[in-house]
Parts: sequence; structure tokens; C-alpha cells
Amino acid sequence: MIRLAFTIIVGVLLGGVVHLVSVLALPRIGTQDAYSRLTPITTVNAVTQLPLAEPGNSLMPFMDPAFATAICRYDLSEGPLKLTVPVSQAYTSVSFYTRNELAYYAINDRSAGKKVIELDLMTEAQHNALPEDEEVTSADRLIIDSPTPTGLIVLKALAAEPGLMPQAQASLNAASCRPQTEPPATAEKPRAKR
Repeated sequence: MIRLAFTIIVGVLLGGVVHLVSVLALPRIGTQDAYSRLTPITTVNAVTQLPLAEPGNSLMPFMDPAFATAICRYDLSEGPLKLTVPVSQAYTSVSFYTRNELAYYAINDRSAGKKVIELDLMTEAQHNALPEDEEVTSADRLIIDSPTPTGLIVLKALAAEPGLMPQAQASLNAASCRPQTEPPATAEKPRAKR
């Protein structure tokens, strides 16, 4: 009886370990992840509008047909990115994912509190290399640290009614995701008088 109970317990534990390892490893070994599916139709460090979701014709699973969707496939190896997304009439959201589809940051128009969601995306090493400036606060600019040098930014704009879809698409068409060409803004410090 003890031998049977021991065998059952070991079998359940071994099955649990195999299940857990396969579930955790599947996103890394899958060939049709979101990044791979979007690579042929997107440009690196640029916003690409996706076609509207239709039944049986979606690039990504669970796409909502009430949202206009755009993607920025980013690569930070050349330097930080500047992301600018004008907010739509109803609702706008921006989500950040690593190359392996791990979500690490999200912001929407309500939390941004502005007419434009504007932020800098960079790696932690690039962030640490920025010059320290006491006069530039986190309220002046939003800096997001990406855990990986490549990944996806998903931009969504809600069309509250089907007739408002062109407006939602227009707000995403005005979005930009481009490498920073100029160094981050720093305030000039006053010189001491002699």
C-alpha cells in the first residue's frame, strides 16, 4: 500500500514538473510568436498600422474589431527611441512587450493626462549613461527601461462606433516611433558671478 501511494505521488509530481517546464518553454520555442508573425509586415523603429480585425483574418489572436491597432517593432541597439502617440477621441493605450512577449509596461491616455503620449524608450545601460540633471524631473519626461534590446510596442485606439474608425486610425497614423537624433534635453545651469 505504501509503495502504491509513493508511486502515485511521484507520478503526480513528475507530471506537474513536466507540465510546468513545457508551459514555460513553449513561448521560447514556438516559431509563430507575435514578433515572428509581424516581422515581414513591419519596419524596425517605425509605426505600422495593422489591418482591421475580421473573423478568421487576424494577425494576432484576440484582436478587438473596435480598436485600430498599430505596431512598432523596436531595436535599441543603435540608441534610444522617442515614441509619440496622439490620443484618440475615445481611448488610446500603449503596451510594451519584450521579444519573448513578456509585457513590461503599459500606459493609456487617462494616465498620461495629456493630448499626446510622449516617452523615451531605452535599455537600462542607455538610461544609466544619461547625464544627471537636477532640473529635469520625471514630470518633464517619461523614460521607460526596456529589459531587452528588441521588442514590440502595441498602440491601440478605440472607435466607440464603427463610423469613428477612420478617426482612430488617423490618430495612430500620426504616431511616431523613431530613434532619438538629438541628445536628451538638459537645462542650462546659470553661471556663477565673479
